[in-house]
Amino acid sequence: MIKRIIFVLTVLVSVNAYAQTVAAKYAGEFLAIGVGGRPAGMGGAFTALSNDVTGAYYNPAGLAQINFPQIGLMHDERFGNLVNYNYGAVAIPYGKDYTVALSIMRLGVDGIPDTRNALVDKVTGNVIYDIYNENARIDPSKVKEFNNQDWALYFSVAKQQSEDMSFGVNVKVIRRSIAEFSAFGIGFDAGMLYKASENLALGVSLQDVTTTLVSWSTGRNELITPTLKIGSMYYFKPFESLRLSPALDFDIRFENRKFASSFNVGPVSFDPHLGLEAMYNNVFAIRAGYNDVKQITIGAGIKLPKLNIDYSFARFALSEEDRLPDTHRISVIITLEQPKFAR
Repeated sequence: MIKRIIFVLTVLVSVNAYAQTVAAKYAGEFLAIGVGGRPAGMGGAFTALSNDVTGAYYNPAGLAQINFPQIGLMHDERFGNLVNYNYGAVAIPYGKDYTVALSIMRLGVDGIPDTRNALVDKVTGNVIYDIYNENARIDPSKVKEFNNQDWALYFSVAKQQSEDMSFGVNVKVIRRSIAEFSAFGIGFDAGMLYKASENLALGVSLQDVTTTLVSWSTGRNELITPTLKIGSMYYFKPFESLRLSPALDFDIRFENRKFASSFNVGPVSFDPHLGLEAMYNNVFAIRAGYNDVKQITIGAGIKLPKLNIDYSFARFALSEEDRLPDTHRISVIITLEQPKFAR
């Protein structure tokens, strides 16, 4: 059934492609931001650690590890309060081996001044479009506002194939808008999680596996090329009360990012994510990481009965003079951990 749905959706998207279709670099960049305070504190190194509701984004195979329904919520203020990023999700175990999830994300810049029809001739007061006109001036009364919004809706299914192996897939719907222009797209992700040993996990997630088409109302079509995420996680206990979980991910892209990646081989680029989580008594955690956009990240979390609260902090550079405002993120995960809801 899942294969049939994916096939039909792929055909429906493909019929809209024509001569103006381009493989646009960074076309799906808003989808690369990530979700959840815990993964963000670890620099996004979560492909192999994926074990809660946020796994629908990082590696849908990780959803199979959930034994009770979970609800996830997040608010992120990026670069101060310039960009608002919000997320909500629910994951529900189904039967012995399956988990289904629904996630929604919104990235928005609101209240952008629109001066396209605000340039007037200061003599006649008429709207003009010649910025080099010596009589040109901005009329504040004609300045309007518009929003830039990016939405993504994920429907996820995961299956526990064996004790050590699980698989998962996403169907995602994308809606973008800026002023009066809008775009629509459908994409697919697939992931695998493998428990190599008692303490070692390996994960692979292929995002936009079929190449996601985003069709704009202007007639332009943009293709989001696949991103391969490969991750590993190892945990150990130096003390009985302390668990350390180092993690390493690589994002492998095929967009010819020669100057916006850590390193590249021809058109293929590689960006690492490094993360470390220190969990004390399975209650309090501190985290640190380094992500693919060269940000140092730190975070903390507390694990209460049925409730996880996580916070992360990120900045681009240490210099006060040349850095953007900091990014703060807080998220909660509510687990309906009651016998009647158990898998």
